[in-house]
Amino acid sequence: MSDAQRFDRIASAATISFSDHLSRHNPELLPSSRSMNAAGGSSSPQVPHGTTIVAMTFAGGVVMAGDRRATMGNLIASRHIEKVFPADQFSVLGIAGTAGIAIDITRLFQVELEHYEKIEGTLLSLDGKSNRLAAMIRANLPLAMQGLSVVPLFAGYDTERREGRLFSYDVTGGRYEEQEHHSVGSGSAFARGALKKLWKPNLDEAAAISVAVEALYDAADDDSATGGPDMVRQLWPVVYTVNSTGNRKVSDRELATAAEAVIAERSVAGREA
Repeated sequence: MSDAQRFDRIASAATISFSDHLSRHNPELLPSSRSMNAAGGSSSPQVPHGTTIVAMTFAGGVVMAGDRRATMGNLIASRHIEKVFPADQFSVLGIAGTAGIAIDITRLFQVELEHYEKIEGTLLSLDGKSNRLAAMIRANLPLAMQGLSVVPLFAGYDTERREGRLFSYDVTGGRYEEQEHHSVGSGSAFARGALKKLWKPNLDEAAAISVAVEALYDAADDDSATGGPDMVRQLWPVVYTVNSTGNRKVSDRELATAAEAVIAERSVAGREA
């Protein structure tokens, strides 16, 4: 191996962005490199789509929740899909849109942040993370124009500002910081209406989790693509909280308690009506 080749390999290994490294050496592995024409179609194929994601701030952090249903046309493709993932210690990512591509982007984003931390010896700032994610969404635009869109919701604890923050995106990679709460996905309009009524400043963590569960319950009540808490199958939303100590996946026991409280309250209200 020549000195020039050795230098190129060392420089490549030290690249801060894992996505950039991949695009130079194995671009076919990037989610955005998929070709629909190669798959033999020019129209949008029937693939699983995931909805709905809600997120909000609470005193000292953020909470993000996603239902468990994926749909494929008029069919339920899955009742067990997970749509909320830890991005790193202090951030979480919720996916809505084409499930397969969204999960690939999530995995690449997780590796991107881990790679940066190993190269730089420190965590990327929350603004830096949100901008990296925007670039990944922008790279998927050609597929989004063919119906395979991915629209994530990103949230995390800003260790510099010492507060929870939320970011939404559009299919072009546009990045928008949201205040207080936000929702994406087919049931987002109904979930957002619930959030407007239920969210209050300085909610504690337990109350924020209850609000997230109730917002998803309202979304499922009016949107067939959103799955509400399933008491028969004991299926609950996937919920993460993030604060100064890092992210935490909320246990099924806590979610069952919150869901049962919502259902009990609605049942009483229905009988009284």
